[in-house]
Amino acid sequence: MSKAQFAQRRDGRVAALQYLFAWSLNSPRNLTDDLRVFFENLEHPRDYYSFGEELIHGVIEHCEEIDGHIRTLAQNWEFDRIAKIDLAILRLAIFEMKHRKDIPPVVSINEAIDLSKQFSNADAKRFINGILDRLKDQLGRDARKAE
Repeated sequence: MSKAQFAQRRDGRVAALQYLFAWSLNSPRNLTDDLRVFFENLEHPRDYYSFGEELIHGVIEHCEEIDGHIRTLAQNWEFDRIAKIDLAILRLAIFEMKHRKDIPPVVSINEAIDLSKQFSNADAKRFINGILDRLKDQLGRDARKAE
């Protein structure tokens, strides 16, 4: 992957995280309209964020399943007490790990940790890493390879 492609994917993840955070606080009546307005207000044209938009749709579509994984993996932690930004990061990474076989799980984990460093507090990376590491061990595939 070239530096430009890597940067575009990173920007897509950041956009997806921002949208999913807002979505978790205030779910829109019309997702299509809401996404149109969201992408109109970003730095690049909407198609630049196509990867991020795929992630948004995937997380929303599989949110119940993803949240079930979080509830199981967040040992000794009440789901409702997880910070909304950390929840959005976890949802994004778990969607990638479970449904995007083209992305090695360790990449999803590293990206989630980087997002937590940028958008959450200092303790979040340990919490997020712990949950995602437990999921990685349950996947039954090579964590360093895409399929």
